[in-house]
Amino acid sequence: MHSPVIGIPCDIKRVDGAPFHAAGDKYVTAIADGVVATPLLIPALGGQLDMEQILSMVDGVLLTGSVSNVEPHHYRGEPSRPGTLHDPRRDGTTLPLIERLLADGIPVLGICRGFQEMNVALGGELHQHIQELPGFLDHREPDSEDPEVLYAPQHRIQFTRGSWLQSWLGEPDAMVNSLHQQGVRRLADCLEAEAMADDGLIEAFRVRDAKAFAFAVQWHPEWRHAENPVSRAIFKAFGDACRARQRQRIR
Repeated sequence: MHSPVIGIPCDIKRVDGAPFHAAGDKYVTAIADGVVATPLLIPALGGQLDMEQILSMVDGVLLTGSVSNVEPHHYRGEPSRPGTLHDPRRDGTTLPLIERLLADGIPVLGICRGFQEMNVALGGELHQHIQELPGFLDHREPDSEDPEVLYAPQHRIQFTRGSWLQSWLGEPDAMVNSLHQQGVRRLADCLEAEAMADDGLIEAFRVRDAKAFAFAVQWHPEWRHAENPVSRAIFKAFGDACRARQRQRIR
């Protein structure tokens, strides 16, 4: 049997002024090496995308992080500040895709922006500038261009009682990196918190009563995934679910 196929929705990025459909190498590599699966890039075509064909081809989907933010009108948020980077074509692709993945029982893993997309697609709301809120930590990345500094562990998270993370790792907490300023303001009703930062910000969740693996984290487990037990646990669980879906798909 071939390795499972995992779709990765693209961002629209500009290179020399021209739009490109793109996905970060660290995500593609995490799927190829960490999950041991075949990555398949999904173009950000929104309503032009043949969703049925995509769903028939994949055994799972990874929703990646990005430098762009979900447009706030999707969650009844205040208009973004000038200069905020958005990607409406990605929003138009991933938000409806999430609903279809859950309906069809296709495993999905969200990371950073993907975490926020899942919450929004399912009816939740976001904070746009956590660092400005009383009582919250500054969750933004360090002021450095060195990826070893950017992705270094920044703060501790506490696993919720009975969480998947607690069962996978046999530990009550972990240290994670932190490269975001948006986060969960209101968790969608169908979501169950898996981990919290010390300031109470939700850092991981799963979809309650989902037909298949449906899980998301606010940090970046793809960075040096093979060296991190939390990352290995997440990608193993996701991979196992995708292989189960593959066996079902090719019967």
